[in-house]
Amino acid sequence: MGREPGDDAKPAGAKPDGARADGAGERSNALPRIDLSTFILSLSTSALYQLGVVDGPDGERASKPNRLLAKQTIDTLEMLHEKTRGNLDGAEAELFESLLYELRMRFVSTETDPAAGDSAVPPR
Repeated sequence: MGREPGDDAKPAGAKPDGARADGAGERSNALPRIDLSTFILSLSTSALYQLGVVDGPDGERASKPNRLLAKQTIDTLEMLHEKTRGNLDGAEAELFESLLYELRMRFVSTETDPAAGDSAVPPR
């Protein structure tokens, strides 16, 4: 008998989706579980890359910082912080505050840095 459509049962001894039968790579390609902390860390890392502070996933530094895009990413984090106020646990609130402080300081430091590129941020 063949499998019926919608039958999601796995054969005995089957490995989880994406795992190789020989066991290699079961954990090596696993991504971290996404929660609020992981999400804001990811956005923060993107902002640092956009400011030219850290290397990208390919190991290359941004050829020229993009302050406009970095500002938008920081603004997104600020909006998320405001919208989640009162719903964060202590660790999440502290992480948010420290990341936003660090990003704001890095952003301001690029205003006077000639290497920061010429992608100007329009005044508010």
